[in-house]
Parts: sequence; structure tokens; C-alpha cells
Amino acid sequence: MRFLSPLRVAACSLLALSAVVATPAMTKNTKQARHSKSQLAHSSTAHTSTKKTRKAATATNVVVVTHGKRRVVRRVRYVEHFSAPSFATNVDNITLGDVTSGEDPLVRASLIQALGNMNGTALAIDPQNGRVLAMVNQKQALGPGAEPCSTIKLTVALAALSEGIITKDTPVNLGHGYKIDLTYALARSINPYFEELGRQMGFETVKHYANQFGLGELAGYNIAGEQLGVYPDHPLPESKGGVGRMCSFGESVEMTPLQLGAIVAAIANGGSLFYLQHPTTPDEIANFQPRLKRTLNIQKYIPDMLPGMAGAVDASYGTARSLRTNFSEFPILGKTGTCSDNGTRFGWFAGYGDGPNGRIVTVFFLTGGRPTFGPKAAELTGVFYRALADKSYFQQHAVPQVATSPATDPSAAATAVPGQSPTPAALPTSSLPATETTGTPSTAPLPTGFAKPCAVNATTC
Repeated sequence: MRFLSPLRVAACSLLALSAVVATPAMTKNTKQARHSKSQLAHSSTAHTSTKKTRKAATATNVVVVTHGKRRVVRRVRYVEHFSAPSFATNVDNITLGDVTSGEDPLVRASLIQALGNMNGTALAIDPQNGRVLAMVNQKQALGPGAEPCSTIKLTVALAALSEGIITKDTPVNLGHGYKIDLTYALARSINPYFEELGRQMGFETVKHYANQFGLGELAGYNIAGEQLGVYPDHPLPESKGGVGRMCSFGESVEMTPLQLGAIVAAIANGGSLFYLQHPTTPDEIANFQPRLKRTLNIQKYIPDMLPGMAGAVDASYGTARSLRTNFSEFPILGKTGTCSDNGTRFGWFAGYGDGPNGRIVTVFFLTGGRPTFGPKAAELTGVFYRALADKSYFQQHAVPQVATSPATDPSAAATAVPGQSPTPAALPTSSLPATETTGTPSTAPLPTGFAKPCAVNATTC
């Protein structure tokens, strides 16, 4: 019988143990070519940022037998811990204090029905004039905002298109031979794609367009109680992800539901960034007149955005496909967002429906724990449209029409509340394309060859 020295026995045991509990890093060279694409796609679509959030550790014992001896290797898995509740203990508190005298009652009732007892806010906007049709839980809708999560990708995509860095079909190399285009990146919310765009543009360019689209200024026109979101003057430190992280999750950015609603309304109407107005008296309703903040130079880039926003809802891999669980009568386009901060999880969905009597922009913003995330906000949006359809809203109720000539006179700027930037002159000067100051472009078209909605659990689309 051949005897091994104690050193060789120890070496053999170590090799056997390492083979059983090998880490992904140890097997990288053998698996990289085969799995690089699928691994990147998987990591990219798990669009949940966990900033400054406590995590609870759970352990799993793995028994390894080496030369007849049992050894226990403990592998630790971290699970994010949330302390904020997703559901209200008293549903009446959600709408407590809301001013509703100037709202569309059917739209408001449908928003309330969709939001249910989930903690959050929901609003609907007429994109053709900036009128807020209804706003549920106004104390939160008008609050200081929160991290925009993946909804920031809308502004990043528009910036990259405007800068000529990409078109809809430009393949962006994310490494390991993995290349994707804008449509897929928006629909599936691929983080590395937008991080790469952010690094190519740089912080100053990204900030310029973010400010141009209304981040960092009040979205409303004399809406009582509205607070200001924040767009930082300096990039996120590289140790925390730098400008790339800002462009995939919006980390260090604070965005309000009204700001996001105004941006999506500009996409829906072809580039007009309106001041949002929430009439509250009979006089304000009777004399409502749209007020144009500025015209964004994005009309020719919007067609490149729409397939990705439509794919988020209709593609089998879209992050908002849960919307179609409840509603599929006409096209809805939008973007989800999920992230967390200090034990609170955020779930966003913003989009617009192309209904038979006009477009309606909706924003659902949820706060809470594990049940709160972007796809849930998208699902509630479907509930909202289902409720409108059940109330025959689309057959007999037209979206309110008002004066077609928005106010752009100096008096509008003079009466604006602090934090608003009514004219493009307030934006940083640069060599970037300037925005026009007058005119209202035509409504943005839907993508050609719009596909039929895919089932939520469909494997192909």
C-alpha cells in the first residue's frame, strides 16, 4: 500500500474542497465564453439599487466529504431588509387633505381604485396642455421626490440621441461580445447600456439635458405646496459608480412625480414641456390656459424612443409587461423603475396611453418594502385603464380641451414661483443644441407596425 505524506494528504483535501465549493471567480475562465451574454443580461435587468440599506444575512450549510471526513462549509447569502410598509393601515389617510374641486371625477376615482391601499401617489396629466386631471395623495406627489431609479433612463436616452451618440439601431458594446440597441435596453432596462452612454457623454452633458428636461426645477405653475427635486451640481464619486450610476439608477438625483410626468408628457406631445397646472377653483377651470415652459428639441428623436417604451409593456421580456394583466385595449408606452434607500423601496411607472379620445399621461410612485417595485406600479397602471374602460370613459368622455395657444409671455415668467426656470436662458450655456422658445410641435406618432400585446408570461413575442 502506498502511503502519502501528511503534506500531500492536506494538498489533496484542499483541492477536493475547492472543486466542490468553487466560486464564480474561480470558474470564470471556463464559463465566460459560454455564459457571458446571459450573465450580463441577467445582472442588467435586476434593476434594483440598494443604497445605504440594512441587509440581513442568512447562512446555508454545505457538507463536503474529503477522504472520509465530513467538513461543513458555510455559504452566506445576504437578503435586503426593508423597514417601510407597503400598505396603508388606514386607506382614508392616503387621500386625506387632497384638493379635488378642479379634477376629473372619473379619472380620480379610477386612480384611487388602482392605488388601493398601497402607500404611494398616482397622477394623470393631459399632455396636450399640462393640465393635471387628477392627483391622488397630493402630500406625497408634491413632496421633495425620491431617487428616480430606472426612469432616469428616459432622459439619458434622449440626451444620447440628441448628442448623436446613438440611434435606435446603434449596437452598444457592453463587453464580452455583448451588444444591444436602444429598443432592447429601454424595454428590459439594461443598466450597463445606460452607464456606458453616461460615461461617453460625461457629467456636464448629462446634467445639461436633465436640467433642460425639467429636473432641478419646479414642474408646476403655482401649485400650492409643491417642493423642489434635486439634480446635483457634481457627479457621484467614482467609488460609488460615478456618472454611470447616475444614468442607470439616478443615484444622488431626487425627482418628483410631477417632474417625471412633465417629461413623459413632452414625449407624448412631441416636445412641448408645459408647466403642469392643477386648477382648484371654478374660475381657474373656466379660464384655464396652457403655459409653455419651453419647447424641447427632441421631436425627431422621439420615434427612436417609442419602440423601447412600447416594448417595456408588450414584449415578453419587458419590465412593465404586468400592465397587460388588466388592460390590453390600446397601446400604452412607458418605463419602470425600482430601487431602494435606507430601508424603503421605490417603485415607479410613468407612461401614456394612446386612447380613442386622446392621450393620458400617468405616473404611479410607490414606497414600501418587498411588495413595492416598478412592475407593481405598471400593474396598477393597467388597473387604472381598466377602471376607466369599465366606466365607459373612452366611449363618452373626451379629454378636456382648452385654448391651443400656450402662454409664453413675460408675465408668465414674472409670476412663477421660486425654483422654476421659465425660459431656456436659465439653462447653462454650452455648445449643445439650444431649445426653441415658441411653437407647439405635432403629437408624436406611435411606432410603425405596432405589435399586438404579448401575454405577461409569454416566452416569445
